Amino acid sequence: MTTLIVGLVLFLGVHSLSIVNEPLRNRLNASMGELTFKGLYSAVSLAGLILIVWGYSDARMDPTVIYTPPGWLKHVAFLLLVPVFPLVFATYFPGKIKTKLGHPMLVAVKLWALAHLLANGMLHDILLFGSFLAWAVVDRVSMKRRAQRAIPTLPATKANDAIAVVGGLAVYVIMVLWAHQWLFGVAPA
Repeated sequence: MTTLIVGLVLFLGVHSLSIVNEPLRNRLNASMGELTFKGLYSAVSLAGLILIVWGYSDARMDPTVIYTPPGWLKHVAFLLLVPVFPLVFATYFPGKIKTKLGHPMLVAVKLWALAHLLANGMLHDILLFGSFLAWAVVDRVSMKRRAQRAIPTLPATKANDAIAVVGGLAVYVIMVLWAHQWLFGVAPA
């Protein structure tokens, strides 16, 4: 479990730099240079992600049950997950979805985490998905008090919403039917 926690601290910690100290983040970026800062940021994120995957995998071998969700919550989880990939696509294909939601990636993270918390009741699930849910909520709240940095996206067009929805739903179907089992060893159905 320690590996999972260290991974979460690294990954979410580096992603929280703007939340807790935007001026420090800006000073580091300026003093190191953008390329070096982004390289270090990416390296810490990747190290955290690797530790999360490793720690979560290890924790699954010796699970601690906190609660056992009723079977019908898996259906609720499936429904909550339907918009997740379209929202991720909408982050980079700006259109009305992005305009309406402002930060579709954070909405996607919140839905993804909540759905998994509803369907899974092991301690390692609560640590992983609960941490991401809490981080996404805090990040969204903090965005109201700080200037937003530009995210590299394609130019906004009317077609982008269609691309986001169709592409996102296609990825959702692939994930449900095949990729979740292949990537994580768990069939969602």
